[in-house]
Amino acid sequence: MRSTTRTGAVGGVLVAGGLLAGLLLTGGADDAEAGRAAPDGLPHTGIEVSPSRCGRGWQHPHPGLQVFDLHNTSDTAAEVYLKNPADGSVYGEVEGIGPGTTRQLRIRLGRGAYAFMCLPDDTHAVTGPTARVTGGGPAGPAAAPVTEHDLIPPALAYQKWVGRGLDGLVGETGRLRDALADGDRAAAEDAWLSAHLAYERLGAAYGAFGDADGKINGTTAGLPDGVRDPAFTGFHRIEYGLWHGRTTASLRGPATALAAAVKALRDDWAEARMEPADLGLRAHEILENTLQFELTGRTDYGSGSNLATARANLDGTRAVLARLRPLLVTRYPELPALERKLDRAQDLLDGFRRDGRWTPLDRLDRRQRERADAVLGDLVERLASVATLCDARRTV
Repeated sequence: MRSTTRTGAVGGVLVAGGLLAGLLLTGGADDAEAGRAAPDGLPHTGIEVSPSRCGRGWQHPHPGLQVFDLHNTSDTAAEVYLKNPADGSVYGEVEGIGPGTTRQLRIRLGRGAYAFMCLPDDTHAVTGPTARVTGGGPAGPAAAPVTEHDLIPPALAYQKWVGRGLDGLVGETGRLRDALADGDRAAAEDAWLSAHLAYERLGAAYGAFGDADGKINGTTAGLPDGVRDPAFTGFHRIEYGLWHGRTTASLRGPATALAAAVKALRDDWAEARMEPADLGLRAHEILENTLQFELTGRTDYGSGSNLATARANLDGTRAVLARLRPLLVTRYPELPALERKLDRAQDLLDGFRRDGRWTPLDRLDRRQRERADAVLGDLVERLASVATLCDARRTV
């Protein structure tokens, strides 16, 4: 479980179905004439974005792949949805269109009714006129927007699940502390792995753990003295000592501090607040971090348990998806395929555990490494769609 900083690109484009497209910039409103074929070979249509003239400019609706040049003529930033006016489901979205600027929405349209919704900052949404496309195939995928209100029940359910996990973790870290106090290295190694995996399964909650995450699961990244730095604490501090020949007596202090930090986190958890709007993003970030930190071995301090951690992260991803599932079943047609891919990744990772022991990452051959990277990488791409669809959106 690793904290990462993510920034959203201004002017980002969403195409329904959860696919994020790159930001495309245009010169201005005069560059977008209705139906004009631009250098990209696609027909372009200029659309006005403003509270009083939202969606104006769509004179000749037609099917097929095309580009809408969305020009903000107002004095405030806005986002724009292309939606089904009958049920509000969204075909495409462009965020962060600044005053006087133009952004592009590239999309394929089929027959059906469409309308642009303009959502200026700090004021009510406005829906423009309905345009009807009469030719071509059926309309493409659309998804009902998820609001922050929709995300509150799954966030509360997940927070309760994390609370139960923290109860168990208190016991796990207590057993680790006691094994080290008894001088039993083998028992301490087993207890360390069990406790660490229990913590890693709580991956979507790290944003609400605050500074406790660094104390419990921090690494040497950014520490001037590395493994000898006093700020190197928690699971990885104990891991380094256990698998680098440090005496069990020397690890009693770090284990006692770890158990105390976990207990404090558990005791404070009832007062913590997870941000509902972050839940979908966390479903994506857990395995994104797995690729970045676990499958590269960057977090191995001697135990060789990166693949076990990846497996725990997979469990953590499933826990988030289970709470989001009621929102996804009607919005994400690829959900069954995603669940099959999760099963495939689980089978792959479980295959690296033999006789109760996990294969160290550096013992995999090239084919196995590439296979693990490919399977987890495919999941990360699919989970990006979940993050997009569960990004809280305005509807008024």
